[in-house]
Amino acid sequence: MGIGSVIGALIIGLILGLLGKLFAPGKQAIPIWLTILVGIVAAFIGTWIARLLGVEDTPGIDWIELIVQIVVAAIGVSVVAGMYGRKSVR
Repeated sequence: MGIGSVIGALIIGLILGLLGKLFAPGKQAIPIWLTILVGIVAAFIGTWIARLLGVEDTPGIDWIELIVQIVVAAIGVSVVAGMYGRKSVR
């Protein structure tokens, strides 16, 4: 994996994470590094789900795959924000 692949994954993760935050309900008080991480994971899971649904590689933008990735990112951001925001009280 070259530096271009790493930078590409970070950029895609950032974009998907931010779109996930945009579409997730409520306020998500999570740091940007966690948003990027959720976006990267959402890209992999969303692609896997799209392949299970029968979406194949097509020239241009795979809109169905992109929508699935954004939905996964929104769910991921909501879950992570809920877990990140909790403070344990003893």
